[in-house]
Amino acid sequence: MKPREIEVHIEELVLHGFDLRSRWSVGDAFESGLRGLLAKKGIPEAWLLSPDRIDARTISATTVTKPAVTGAQIAGAVYGGETK
Repeated sequence: MKPREIEVHIEELVLHGFDLRSRWSVGDAFESGLRGLLAKKGIPEAWLLSPDRIDARTISATTVTKPAVTGAQIAGAVYGGETK
């Protein structure tokens, strides 16, 4: 089966409570994590409805959580999020 090519555009990713110096590390890990989930599991069924907005599940991160771990958690929350 030939893989499908998709383009995901994220207009805004709002993160509260993070150190500004970590924003790029968190963002890069989020992008990598979401790419991996899409490659492994495919497009979530809810996304196929052409949503205008996806609300991610809430994650719980501690102050000692590494930005890469947080980014991966956010990717999972977005992947499993609800469409609006």
